Amino acid sequence: MNTSKIGSSHLKTLVSGIAAIFLAIAMVMFPDTAFDASLQGLRIWWDIIFPALLPFFITSEVLLGFGVVHFMGVLLEPLMRPLFNVPGVGAFVLAMGFASGYPMGAKLTTRLREQNMITRIEGERLVSFTSTSDPLFLFGAVAIGFFHDVELGVLIALIHYSSSILLGFIMRFHERSNKERIIIPDRLHNQRNILVKAFKAMHRSRLNDGRKLGKLLGDAVTSSIQTLLMIGGFIMVFSVILSILTQIQFTEILTKGITLFLLPLGIAPEMSQSIIYGFFEVTLGAKTVSEASTSIPMVEKLAIVSGIAAWSGISVHAQIAAILQRTDIRYTPFLIARILHTLIAFMISFIVWKPFHLEQAANSLPTFIYQYSTSQTSIVSLWNTFTYQSTLLLWFLFILLLLSFFSYSIKRKHGK
Repeated sequence: MNTSKIGSSHLKTLVSGIAAIFLAIAMVMFPDTAFDASLQGLRIWWDIIFPALLPFFITSEVLLGFGVVHFMGVLLEPLMRPLFNVPGVGAFVLAMGFASGYPMGAKLTTRLREQNMITRIEGERLVSFTSTSDPLFLFGAVAIGFFHDVELGVLIALIHYSSSILLGFIMRFHERSNKERIIIPDRLHNQRNILVKAFKAMHRSRLNDGRKLGKLLGDAVTSSIQTLLMIGGFIMVFSVILSILTQIQFTEILTKGITLFLLPLGIAPEMSQSIIYGFFEVTLGAKTVSEASTSIPMVEKLAIVSGIAAWSGISVHAQIAAILQRTDIRYTPFLIARILHTLIAFMISFIVWKPFHLEQAANSLPTFIYQYSTSQTSIVSLWNTFTYQSTLLLWFLFILLLLSFFSYSIKRKHGK
């Protein structure tokens, strides 16, 4: 075995062991801090994450079992392949990821890979731009809860999702030389009518799955609960870690280092603490930005918040890495994509600030956003949360289908 690999393996073991011992000692030294942070993480998971994601996790499993995802995959192939170099089923992951937020994109990408509907490279491309924050968080928590300004949510959402789409287009070139694809059976490939082709794909998938409704629902609930328990564990652990690092003033040391990078960019040094918190946890980072001095230009706060939302926090990274480990999809391309997404979102913030100023954005603000934001105090009603995200999901799918049919019509017209 290569000695360099052996040395690297030993180093990882040493670092992991030291980190685990440090965490254990810190929890003994600061038991109250660890308990309060763990309880706070549990509340976030139980009050927000669990009810928001469970219905969508179960629904996605049922749709996969009945072949509906295969049906949409055939219909959306003309759109997803040219734009993002992924199969049409990626559109389902894109819509669910945008509507429900992380780690839905990673969860569905893993399921598609397990069912051999996408290749490893396609999975790495897909998870890179479908792991986004959900609109409910951007509007409800960040814009309204932290900044008390619903109009700001328009700009944050615009930056977040446009930069994600741009990232998807960039990631289409990830290992472009790899031409591996999942082969479609000839009897489906030769079918000219796309609707018939889609229906046959759905029927064939349902027969291959073979599970009855009761069995399918049971498996869906079990799998969803297991994933959500894992997510809750990560949220609690990283909540404790961040609280302990703050308690021992380690975050202050990091803050001073970040300040050296912010000064050449013309960003207020006060933003360094928000970046450190956002590096670990997106919610705390966004909240810290909103509490920064009013003398700091709003465009700088917008850029930092957008970058934090794009990065998504180490806690989310750990969740997605754990989900991806069930397959051969690698974490490293996802990490590179998160860095790119952060940089793209940061730069777009300065570009769109002037042409999409808040008064102009308010004129184009969709009515349903006003209705939702003014009738709710953050995320309280589980029913409204579910209906809001479901509506967004249907709209995303509807728009993607329209674009796909348009692309398909253009190709048929030109005989391609």
